[in-house]
Amino acid sequence: MNLYEQQAANRRRTWMVMTVFVGLVLFLGLGFDTAAFSAEGAFVPIGTTAALLCGGGTAAYSFFNGDRAVLASTRAVDLEDAIANAPDRVELRQFSNVIDEMAIASGLPRPKAYLVADPDANAFATGRDPAHASIAVTEGLLTALNREQLQGVVAHEMSHIRNYDIRLMTIVAALVGAVALLSDWAARGWRRGAGRGRSRGGKKGGAAALVLVVLVIWVVAVIAAPLVARLLAMMVSRKREFLADATAAELTRNPGALADALEVIEAQATPTLAVKRGSAHLCIADPLGRPINEKTGFWANLMATHPPMHERIAALRGMAYQ
Repeated sequence: MNLYEQQAANRRRTWMVMTVFVGLVLFLGLGFDTAAFSAEGAFVPIGTTAALLCGGGTAAYSFFNGDRAVLASTRAVDLEDAIANAPDRVELRQFSNVIDEMAIASGLPRPKAYLVADPDANAFATGRDPAHASIAVTEGLLTALNREQLQGVVAHEMSHIRNYDIRLMTIVAALVGAVALLSDWAARGWRRGAGRGRSRGGKKGGAAALVLVVLVIWVVAVIAAPLVARLLAMMVSRKREFLADATAAELTRNPGALADALEVIEAQATPTLAVKRGSAHLCIADPLGRPINEKTGFWANLMATHPPMHERIAALRGMAYQ
């Protein structure tokens, strides 16, 4: 798959993710209306209408402001502010210079740069397109890597920007949390509706059937919401990391430096606590340290957000003839 095919595929997946999300929210709203109003002998689409407005609004907000939500969740600080507060820190200015270099090499607008106060070494890119993109790195990454290794990591994140991976990954991160929250709200509404249906004894047969339907809907919703959220994250393929690594090697002409950087990142013993589970797929390395990311096979390809680090390093070493 070439660059333009990857960009087109990521655009299609973005709209698919948002459509699935809105459909799930509609399902939750329909379940609420069934529980709350069907026992009254009528169906009032209050929850369905509210769910459509909420789901559409959330999807639109995620598209235009998902990057801000991701950066806020990690408490990322604008790099220029960090430099102003610590003007003598050489690594901060070095990071800013590397951002400029890789923007020129990739032919993209300079992304905004952010610093995350976390001792683990990690980095991620976010945004909806190259004109509205940001790259964030942790304090631990700047401390652990030399200039060439940092160039490789920044080039990797610039590759995600150029390939439009960031649009898909950012929207997934924003919507996963919304799915869990809306599922909880719907479950509360269903339980109240089911209790109201049980308290009415006039239509025993209808009430009993309604209770059964509501129970089934509630169980399906509770199970489906986390699974759908997971499916949204799984749509971000493992292959994107190999493609970003290869593109980074093209930009820097130094695949060995990125391989060295990945080895340093992999050697970090602590998780990246500043990055939440819903945003884990954004990072250059899994911030949660989940064992499935080091496995291969069908289930690993289906469930893991990152390919095994040793495979990525080996591919880069091969490019460097090492």
